[in-house]
Amino acid sequence: MGGRWRRSGSTTGTAGTDGTDGLRPLRTPSGGAAPRARTAMLPRMNASPRHEKVDEIMERAEAALRRSQWFEAERLAYRAVELARAQEDFGLLARVALPLQESRRQRIQEATGNRKLSILQSDITEDMAIAPGCYLVQPPAVGADARRLRLAALRREIPVAVLCREPKSRLGLCPVVAIGQVTVRARIEPPKDWDKPDHKWFLGAMEQLGDAAIEMLDTGLELDRQVDFLLAALDAVPDHEKLHQVLASVCKEAAKGFVRSTTADELDAELAAAEEEPDIAELEAPTAKKRKGKGDDEE
Repeated sequence: MGGRWRRSGSTTGTAGTDGTDGLRPLRTPSGGAAPRARTAMLPRMNASPRHEKVDEIMERAEAALRRSQWFEAERLAYRAVELARAQEDFGLLARVALPLQESRRQRIQEATGNRKLSILQSDITEDMAIAPGCYLVQPPAVGADARRLRLAALRREIPVAVLCREPKSRLGLCPVVAIGQVTVRARIEPPKDWDKPDHKWFLGAMEQLGDAAIEMLDTGLELDRQVDFLLAALDAVPDHEKLHQVLASVCKEAAKGFVRSTTADELDAELAAAEEEPDIAELEAPTAKKRKGKGDDEE
């Protein structure tokens, strides 16, 4: 099984985060308010007891995979991903990303196996009737409706593959879009029959949308920011196998240790400058005292 979980030691970066949910912060706290960039080396560390919870979760995920309970395995693996990222343990995150990929691959295979393709363009609600299969969402419905459908099916453990397309472009291309923590869009060749797209086109469109998410990755960013972008992209396009593999690869590089630069916010810099300026009252007090003393002498 491609996503088999194995316990092993790991390396991790230890720079702090602000504890926010969803995407982790794109920089560490500056600690001071210097306007210049600072650098800090993320050291390599050995495995510690804090991994035990993730190990336990992943053992349960692997057991769910063996029982073919893809939805349970996905929930557990995703929770492990969140914990590993919160700990900034990139080595651990690299290992748990692949079981997450495997659980999603199995789920999507069930969804696409019956080759049934339904087109939806209105009345997409969280409590609507949903059957296993493939769904193409199109105007007047939008990307947010496609996401609502996908999440509703996930909660109810119904295997579906969902894709949203937009009106043809002036160049005759078909935009496909996914919405999540980031928006991913690709302009691809339309199906031969616009009103009746076939199963092969649908699967190809899903693959191209995930490829577009990978192309959005700025490899010039610091490694932790690349990890955060890939996690955000997976929130929008969770069913793309290669996107998980790229995440695992970037995490492995980050686990080796890297130099992270941080730049103080402009507001922090202004506050720091204000702290360095002498207090106006203190500047005026000696003058007033001097004037008072001079008057006393004259008296």
